[in-house]
Amino acid sequence: MATHVRSVSAEDVLAARPAVEAVARRTPVLSTRTFSERAGGTVVLKAENLQRTGSFKIRGAAAKVASLGDGECARGVVAASAGNHAQALAAAAERRGIPCEVFVPADAPIAKAEAARGHGAIVHLGGTGVDDCIGRAQERAREGGLTFVHPFDDPTIVAVQGSLGLELVEDVDDLAQVVIPVGGGGLASGIAIAVKSELPHVRVVGVQVKACAPYPESLKRGEAVPVDSALTIADGIAVKRPGDLTLPLLQHWLDELVVVGEDETAEAMALLMERCKLVVEGAGAVGVAALLGGQVKPTLAGTTVAVLSGGNVDAALLAAIVRRHENEAGHRLVLLTRVPDRPGGLVKVLSLVADTGANIVDVSHVREGLDLHVRETAIELVLETRGHEHAETVTAKLAAAGYEARVLR
Repeated sequence: MATHVRSVSAEDVLAARPAVEAVARRTPVLSTRTFSERAGGTVVLKAENLQRTGSFKIRGAAAKVASLGDGECARGVVAASAGNHAQALAAAAERRGIPCEVFVPADAPIAKAEAARGHGAIVHLGGTGVDDCIGRAQERAREGGLTFVHPFDDPTIVAVQGSLGLELVEDVDDLAQVVIPVGGGGLASGIAIAVKSELPHVRVVGVQVKACAPYPESLKRGEAVPVDSALTIADGIAVKRPGDLTLPLLQHWLDELVVVGEDETAEAMALLMERCKLVVEGAGAVGVAALLGGQVKPTLAGTTVAVLSGGNVDAALLAAIVRRHENEAGHRLVLLTRVPDRPGGLVKVLSLVADTGANIVDVSHVREGLDLHVRETAIELVLETRGHEHAETVTAKLAAAGYEARVLR
């Protein structure tokens, strides 16, 4: 295990930096009063969701491709990924002018797979997860003579991801804590090596999502303990087994690892968009989720950085998360009620709603699947309200007028 710990050093991180700077952006560190107040300490955001290809992965992929000799990549490169590494490698391969193939899970976000195709990659869709796709990609590399580029378990990849940590050391004067999403562990390993080599007092905390969290038990036992992956909105970190390289690195460098749930992650995504105007995917939002949920406490002095590792999320999923957030905040109210099936019946209900100041977004007649009188119909109302108290006012006014209104969601 000690051999693995020494296989990536602070010197490796520094040596890899020029290759990163040739391609990747130096993403901003953004202050956030909202999250600082809610978490109870100074919190800032490292916005890697604004990175080229939409995630931190371009750092490692571009540097790895640049490091390959002409003979190593003559037939092209191949990788496995939940999506971000795939499009990053595709972009790096396109830049160098070499073929690229990527293997992504069958349930990978459409936007990520299409982005890889947009950079000229051949996308093989299939498999039950990243781990399964890694095996397929390695087999393709052996058969076709392609160079396999691992998404995280590679010394070059880990060292290059450490460039993000170096930027934090330089850009955050009173850096006290860094909170990092953990999938395979390449990003967290690189950042931890870079930061703690320069500033040993800084805490580095990893975050996984409960639906796929192999690291807590693996760190406890000191060996990789695979887990089954459940459906998660944090697909970018849904890796079932820690890496042979990254597990000992994190065991050596990481101060703590915590786990967050799906609802906390979804709420963090919604708040990042609503309050910070940032589109962040589930995997990228788990650090904020941990700070808001209390799994990670900001330090009493100094600044805590939450790394937003990516922003590649399907529009349909983002819309569903926003609707859920609006429901939870009391800004969206869906009611089902019954009205007499005669002229003027619907108008009376809508007038009552309008009198409360609620905005009517949608009205639907529902006649199937309900036990209705032959002379009545049900209507579903989708309303915009100003909060829970306003929503309660709407339902109370309808009830006072004799309409039994059932809140659906």
